Amino acid sequence: MDVDKIIWDMPQGLLNWYDFSTEGKALCIEDEASSIKELLQEKCKEVICIGGIASLDEVFLSQFKEAFDYIVAIGMAERLTDPVHALSVWKGLLKREGRLLLGMDNRLGLRYFCGDRDPFTDRNFDGIENYRRVLKEDRKNLRGRNYSKEEICNMLDLSGWAERKFYSVLPNLEYPQLIYSEDYLPEEELAIRLFPMYRNPDSVFLEEEFLYTDIIKNGMFHTMANSFLVECTKDNTYENVKHVTVSMDRGRENAMVTIIRDNHIVEKRALYEVGRDKLQKLKENEEDLRAHGLNVLEGKYERNSYCTPYMDREILMVYLRRLIKKDLKKFIEEIDRFRDFILQSSDHISAGEELEGMGIMLKRGYLDLVPLNCFYDNGKYVFYDQEFYEENYPANAIIFRAIEIIYMGDLEMDSILPREYFWKKYGLEAQLETWRRMASEFTTKLRNQRELRSFNERFQRNMEIIHTNRQRINYSASEYQRIFVDLFRNTENKKIILFGSGNFTKRFLAQFKKQYEIYAIVDNDSSKWGTQIEGIDILSPKIIETIPEEERRIIICIKNYVAIVHQLQEMGVNNYCIYDINAEYPRKQDALKATLKDTGSMPKKYHTGYIAGVFDLFHIGHLNMFKRAKEQCDYLIVGVVTDEGVRKHKKTEPFIPFKERIELVRSCKYVDEAVEIPLNYGGTRDAYRMYRFDCQFSGSDYIDNPDWLGEKTFLEKQGADLVFFPYTEGTSSTKLKSMIEKSLL
Repeated sequence: MDVDKIIWDMPQGLLNWYDFSTEGKALCIEDEASSIKELLQEKCKEVICIGGIASLDEVFLSQFKEAFDYIVAIGMAERLTDPVHALSVWKGLLKREGRLLLGMDNRLGLRYFCGDRDPFTDRNFDGIENYRRVLKEDRKNLRGRNYSKEEICNMLDLSGWAERKFYSVLPNLEYPQLIYSEDYLPEEELAIRLFPMYRNPDSVFLEEEFLYTDIIKNGMFHTMANSFLVECTKDNTYENVKHVTVSMDRGRENAMVTIIRDNHIVEKRALYEVGRDKLQKLKENEEDLRAHGLNVLEGKYERNSYCTPYMDREILMVYLRRLIKKDLKKFIEEIDRFRDFILQSSDHISAGEELEGMGIMLKRGYLDLVPLNCFYDNGKYVFYDQEFYEENYPANAIIFRAIEIIYMGDLEMDSILPREYFWKKYGLEAQLETWRRMASEFTTKLRNQRELRSFNERFQRNMEIIHTNRQRINYSASEYQRIFVDLFRNTENKKIILFGSGNFTKRFLAQFKKQYEIYAIVDNDSSKWGTQIEGIDILSPKIIETIPEEERRIIICIKNYVAIVHQLQEMGVNNYCIYDINAEYPRKQDALKATLKDTGSMPKKYHTGYIAGVFDLFHIGHLNMFKRAKEQCDYLIVGVVTDEGVRKHKKTEPFIPFKERIELVRSCKYVDEAVEIPLNYGGTRDAYRMYRFDCQFSGSDYIDNPDWLGEKTFLEKQGADLVFFPYTEGTSSTKLKSMIEKSLL
C-alpha cells in the first residue's frame, strides 16, 4: 500500500464528488503543487495551472478572457494582499456558465476555539481576535490571514459575485470528511462521524466533535464551520447537492463518497475506477439482508453509482440516545430487538473447535449493522449502507460494536444504565477483549489507521494531551506547578500515599516505584481494602488522617480526580498533588547516577540514549547496537523485557531467564544503566516519560514498520529522535534459537 499516495490524494475529497464537465477547461490557481491539479486533469479536458500572483498578469487576462469553465482556488484568497481585486479579475476569466470554486478557512471556525493555532501566525486565538494582537511590524511578514463568513461575503459582494452557494467543510480543506450546503444541517451524530484534524493538535484542549450538537441547536453551525467551499456562478445555477460524506483515508480501492442531492436522491459513488465493483457488492448485500427478513432501503445500481431515495427519518442511534433518558424499559426492549436483527441477518453456521465459546456464528457477519446505519421509522427499523461483511463471523462481535457505538462519548447514558448491563445480559463478558479487538480491527483496517499512524500522529489530537491541557487552563501557573509538576519536591522522609488503585496508579508505579518508596495505596472501594498492587497495601482513605501533614505526600492517581479533591478538602487535606501522565517529571538524581562520565572527550550528538529489547541469547548483533548507540550518546539506558513480557508480546518462551539477561546487558561496558521494562507500560511513549531520553535506537528491521514510524513522529514532536541501525546480517536470536532447536532434534 502506498501510504504517501493516500495522503497526497486526501485534499481531492473537497471536489472529487463535483460533476465537472469532461469537456471543460479549468484554471487551477495555486502557489504549490497539490493533488487538486491532478484531480482537475482527471475530470476536465484541459487544465492550466498558475500561481496566485500570476493570475493578475495583464497578458494572461487578455489571452484567457472568458475562456474557462472552472476556476479553482483553494486556500489562495487568504494569501493575496487584495483578494477583492483578485476575485473580480478571476470573474473576467470565466465563461457565462462558468463557476469559481473557492476554498477558504474560517477564522471563527470551531477548531480555533478548541485550541488549534492560526496557520499564519502559528499562535492560538489570533484569527478569533481578528489579528488585533499582531503588531504592525509583524503583519508585514505574514503570508496571509483568515476571514470570517461575513467577511468573505463582503469580499464577494464587492467583487461582483452576488450569486454564490456556501458549503461548510469539516474538519478542514486539506482533509475533508463532511461537506454541508448552507441550507442543510447535519442529521447525524458528528461525535461518531467526524474525526477532527489539526495543524497543531498538541495545543488543543476541547473535544471538537462533541460540541456540534449544541452548536447546531443554537443555529451557529455554518457560522462556525472550520472551512468553506464557495461555489460562485454567473448564471445562478449550482450543483444539486445538500451534503457530502467523503472517505479518502480508505485508499483508492475503498474511497467512497455519499451525496445527498436536492432531488431527494442519495447517491453513493466510488471515487476511483478501481473501487467501482464495491458498489455492485453493496446491491448484493442489500438483497441478501432483505432475503433474511431485514427491512433494507432499496437502492438502484446504475452508471457507476448506487442510489437510494432520501429518507427523512431519525437515525436510530439518535432515537435510542433520547429514549434511554425518558423510557428505560423501552430502551432495553429496543436494544433487544436490534440484537435479534443482527442474529437474523445471516445463516447460522457451526463453529469449529478453534471458535468454541464465541457464541452464534454468522455465515455473513455484516460489521456495519449498527444503529448508526439504520433509520427509525414509526417503530420500524430501516437499514442502509451495508458495504462490508466477513464470512464465518461471530454475531457477538457485531452486537458488542453496536452497543459501544450507542454509548460512545455519552457519559450520562452509562450513569443511567451502564453498558455492562448488556454485556452481562448477552453473555459478552467472557470474551470482552476479543470483541473489543475485533471491533478495533475493523475500523483500523478500513481506515488504514496502522499504515497512517505517523500521519495521524501529526494531525490528530491525543486525548491524554487534551486532558493535560485542560488542567493547565483550570489552574494558575503557580498552582499547576505545585499540584501537577512538583510531585516529589521535599518528599525526603515523607510517606508517599497514592490515592486510587486503577490504571493511573499502575502506570505511576511502573514509572516511579524503583525510584521512590510508596508507603500505601488508598481507595474508596472497600472491596479492595486488604489487597495489594505490586506488594503495596490498598487501605481505606482514613489512614491519611492518622499521619501528620508534614510527614505525608498524597498523590492522586485518578484521571477524573475532582471528586477526590473535594473529598480530601472535606477531610481538611489541602496539601496534595495530582499525577498527570503527560507531565515531565525528572528522574530521581540518585537513580540517574552520573549521567555524564568525566572522560574529557567532546560532547556527543545525544545526551541520553535508550534501547529496548529481549536480548535473549546475547550475540554480536546486540553488542554492535550497544556500541553504535554509545558512540552517539553520553549515557545509554537499555530496557530489558521480562519473561512475562516475552510470553505476552512475542508469544514465545525466552531461552535465558530475565535476571540473567538483564545482568548480561548490565555488564556490557557500553551500557550505563540496564532497566526492567514494565509489563503493561513498556512502549516507546512510556519509556520516554520515564527517562526523557534524547534518542531511541533500534534495529533497521523495524525501519518500515508503521507502528515504529508512528513512534518516531511522537518522539520528534518531543524533540527526540529515533535512529535505526543496520541489522546485523547472519546473526539473530531467532536464528540461534532455530539452530539450537534443530540440533536438539
